[in-house]
Amino acid sequence: MPRTRLIRRRVRRPLLALLAATALLLGAGLAPAGVAAAAPTPSAPNEGGSKQLRAALDAAARGHIEAKARLDNSKRRQVALTGQLKQVELRLVELNSQVGEVAAQSYRLGRLTPVSMLLASSDPNAFLKRAAELDVMAQRDSKRLHAFTEARAEAAKAKAAIDIEVREQQKQLAVLAKKKRDAEIALARVSSGSSSGFSGGSTSAKPAPRNPDGSWPSESCSVNDPTTSGCITPRTLHALQQAQAAGYKRYVSCFRSGGDGEHPKGRACDFSAASGGFEDVSATGGDKAYGDSLANYFKNNASRLGVMYVIWYRQIWMPNTGWRSYSGGGSPAADHTNHVHLSMY
Repeated sequence: MPRTRLIRRRVRRPLLALLAATALLLGAGLAPAGVAAAAPTPSAPNEGGSKQLRAALDAAARGHIEAKARLDNSKRRQVALTGQLKQVELRLVELNSQVGEVAAQSYRLGRLTPVSMLLASSDPNAFLKRAAELDVMAQRDSKRLHAFTEARAEAAKAKAAIDIEVREQQKQLAVLAKKKRDAEIALARVSSGSSSGFSGGSTSAKPAPRNPDGSWPSESCSVNDPTTSGCITPRTLHALQQAQAAGYKRYVSCFRSGGDGEHPKGRACDFSAASGGFEDVSATGGDKAYGDSLANYFKNNASRLGVMYVIWYRQIWMPNTGWRSYSGGGSPAADHTNHVHLSMY
C-alpha cells in the first residue's frame, strides 16, 4: 500500500470518530421538534438550624399556645360566673326585702304565738279562717327564708369560683411569661432582636376545629399530604387549604421523611416564593411580595389555624415574641429568603 494512502487513513479515522461523537452530543442535547423538555421537580430546601433550636422553639411556642388556651377558657368561665353572681345578687335584694317583712311582722306580733292567736278567735269559723291564714303565712315565710339562704350560699359559691379562676389566670400568665423568656433565650442564638414584620395577608381564615374548652385537639400524621406522597395532620391540611383558598397557590412541600422538626410529623409546610418551585436565590420583586403577604397571612390567622411559628426572609414570628430577626446560616434556604416556613401546633 502506498505510504500517502496509509497516512490519509490514519488521519481520517480520528476525524470521523470526532465528528461522530460531536453529532451524538448534539443529538442528546436537542429535543425533537414539538416535544417539550420535562421541568425538574423542585427539591425541598435545606432549612439549616439545629435540632436543639427547633426543639426549643417547639416547646416555647407549644407551651404558649396551651397556656393561652387555658387562660382564655378561664376568662370565659369567669365571665359566666360573674353574670351568674349578678343575677343571684339581684335576687338577694328582692329576697332581703321579703325577709325584712317577715321580721317586721314578727316584731309587730310581739309575744303572740299561733296558739294564742287561735284562742283569741271569736267563733269556730273565725278560728278555722285564722288557722288557714297562719298556715299560709308559715309556708310563705318558710319559702322566703329558704330561698334567701340558698341565694346567699349560691352567691358565696360563685364568688369562690371566681377567685379560683383569678388564681388560674395568674398561674397561666406566669406560664406565658416563662414561655416568652424561653423563646427569647432560644432565639438569642439566631436573632439580634425585634423586627418590623411584613404587610399584606389580611384575609381571614376559617377557624380550625377546637375542643369544647377552646384547646386544640391532639392530632397525628393521619391524612394524605397533597403536596408529597407522605402524610400531614388534619390541622396542617386545613391551614394549607385555607391559604390556597386565599390565593396562595404556588409550589408547596409539607411532609419530609427523616430528620427532626415538624416536617416528619406532618406539622410543617414550605411555601415557595417563586412560582416555579424552590430556587437557590433570594426572592425579589413579585416573589418577595408574595412571600411577605403569605407570611403575614399566617401570622394574622395564627389563632384561627393553630400556627406555632412562621419563618420568612430572615425573620421569625412566634405568638409570644412577635416578629424577630432570624439568621439560619446564610443560604437562601437556611435564611428562608426563598420560601415561607410554617410550623403548626
